[in-house]
Amino acid sequence: MSSKCFCFLLMAAVLSGTLQKSAAAAPKTHVVTLGKTSSVAWYTGTKDAKPLTMKIHPVLVDGRQKEYATGPSHDITERLFVIRRAFRVNDSLPDESGTPRWLWQRGGWLLVDRVSGHVSPVNLPDFDPFYSPISWYREYAAYCGTSEDGKKVYAVVFQLGRRKPLLKKVLAADFNLDDSVPDSACDTPVWQRSPSRVAFGLEGKIAETFSIHGQLVDLVSNDDDDSDQAEK
Repeated sequence: MSSKCFCFLLMAAVLSGTLQKSAAAAPKTHVVTLGKTSSVAWYTGTKDAKPLTMKIHPVLVDGRQKEYATGPSHDITERLFVIRRAFRVNDSLPDESGTPRWLWQRGGWLLVDRVSGHVSPVNLPDFDPFYSPISWYREYAAYCGTSEDGKKVYAVVFQLGRRKPLLKKVLAADFNLDDSVPDSACDTPVWQRSPSRVAFGLEGKIAETFSIHGQLVDLVSNDDDDSDQAEK
């Protein structure tokens, strides 16, 4: 074998190995989509309550179903978004045989990565999947959390990436939750931009307003609200 031929074969082998390593090292591109929306019956758990209609859609990664979700998604970044989980639970009693009695329920929230295709639950402290209305702004979640005995309602602001909430303050110490009405812990929190603020309301009345500064939360007094309205 001539030296020129040998060098050519050697270069071809090295180039082939380099291309194979580059292909192996390149991250796989995933396709994350939400499937077709369908309507299902949502039973709230009380004996005489009529089922509500809940719209669900599958969360698909590369065409394969990972979870079911309900409601609109919220974009955190171009790469990350959050969406509410929906799932079925077996409501059959131990002495009942035959086909399981599957019931649809709302769950917590999911964090979805469009690049890696990873879907993971979001741990929201004191969040109740049935009672807690929630409002997202950037990477912040504002919602009304509930105590274990269901009597206390908290104003909660949680930032993704943290373990503890930025804010947890009692809004009502003795609150009667309506067993048959979802999102009844309080009114849906309302966000404001520049400055970043969030208002929590109970039964149509603003209870507390908080200003968000990065990882800090300040209570906004009524005087501050009045001055802001005057400036506008």
